[in-house]
Amino acid sequence: MSRIKIFADSTSDLTPDWIKTHDIGIVPLYVVFGDESLKDGAEITPEQLYERVSKEGRLPKTAAPSPADFITAFQPYIEQGDDILYISLSSELSSTYQNALLASSEFPEGRISVVDSLNLSSGIGLLVMKAVHAAEKGQNLNEITQLVEAVKPNVRTEFVIDTLEYLHKGGRCSGMQNLIGSLLKIRPVIRVADGKMSPAYKVRGKREKALDQMLQNTLSQKHQIDTDLIIVVHTMAEEDALDLQKSLQEQTGARVELTTAGCVICSHCGPKTIGIIYNTVL
Repeated sequence: MSRIKIFADSTSDLTPDWIKTHDIGIVPLYVVFGDESLKDGAEITPEQLYERVSKEGRLPKTAAPSPADFITAFQPYIEQGDDILYISLSSELSSTYQNALLASSEFPEGRISVVDSLNLSSGIGLLVMKAVHAAEKGQNLNEITQLVEAVKPNVRTEFVIDTLEYLHKGGRCSGMQNLIGSLLKIRPVIRVADGKMSPAYKVRGKREKALDQMLQNTLSQKHQIDTDLIIVVHTMAEEDALDLQKSLQEQTGARVELTTAGCVICSHCGPKTIGIIYNTVL
């Protein structure tokens, strides 16, 4: 039986320990400042990104890996006899999925399975970890693909955005909205639905109020949560993430892990963004 090599892209926000322990392949997206393209996580860190944004006053653009990038990543494993499962960033947000499909068509049919996560950040990471554990149990490529496809509609991803500044600089809210939001301390909460990011609601007031609202939203589903894994993802908000981790562990009995967001997520959402990601079971 062929070994199954699991791939994701850099937006999956997996911890370095998970990547190393489970030998997960990562294909980086690009962070683009002018004419300079940098590989997310390999050539630029979130801290470096924030420093440049602060200094230059503008956000970078982000770009998908090319089909050639995927071919380069996949080829050594196909040549050594492995089959590949790649779980991509949502096709509604990036051309990453389409480029991976183009690359997979260059290899023998049936050797590479490409799954559109219809999610981002640790919403992808949660699916990747499901796939990893299934592969370690000896399931074949088709079985793991079917498992991931079955789980992905049940992944719940919600983020609290601390500042409207990055949404404003990225053209995702007007200057007036940014000004009013800042004055009123409005903190938008973003959900992923049907592969797209959309405002779920806005919390007015202190940051702690928004975080508590997100926590209560999650706990309202606690009898349906898959306790195998809940992920708290953050960017420069470790103290808040630890508090959420503790509360979730105490009140759900689930395994709750922390991870940090990469540069692509950071460039869209900004510092002190924090999210909770989990899977529901019926």
